[in-house]
Amino acid sequence: MQLLFEFNDWANKRALQAASTLTPEQYTKPLGNSFSSIRDTFVHMYGAENIWLQRFKGSSPSGFPDGSQLTDIASLEAKWTPAAADLLNFVSALTQAELDRVIEYKTMNFGVYSNPMWQSLQHVVNHGTYHRGQITTMLRQLGAKPLLTDLMHFYRERSIAASA
Repeated sequence: MQLLFEFNDWANKRALQAASTLTPEQYTKPLGNSFSSIRDTFVHMYGAENIWLQRFKGSSPSGFPDGSQLTDIASLEAKWTPAAADLLNFVSALTQAELDRVIEYKTMNFGVYSNPMWQSLQHVVNHGTYHRGQITTMLRQLGAKPLLTDLMHFYRERSIAASA
């Protein structure tokens, strides 16, 4: 599980790096996706990771963190970087018993759910992958070059770094 969250963090950073080449107008341009712009998609991803971490710790937030001040990549990274570190630290400290523990949480729209923590953790990584795919499409629509964020590229990069 820790490796999956290291991948998630690596892939988020690569997606942000690719988007950093955009003009402010491109970053906020409505493109007709699940979330209107690249900015809105990143803010959603950041917020979702925060909500899930709070759920893992036993609370059920009633809404997303305020993203109105996250108007550019620098302001988003300033908030997301320490939040991502908190999430990585949380996951790295989990025992097998904690991964297997059933957690209960209230969603913002669909009621109360319960499931093993490991399932929710996998969901967080899968959710990020889904939205990074959308960001890749939006970057291409804007004529920008996305960076590879596939899990296999993460494994290959780690393997090369380990053998160097």
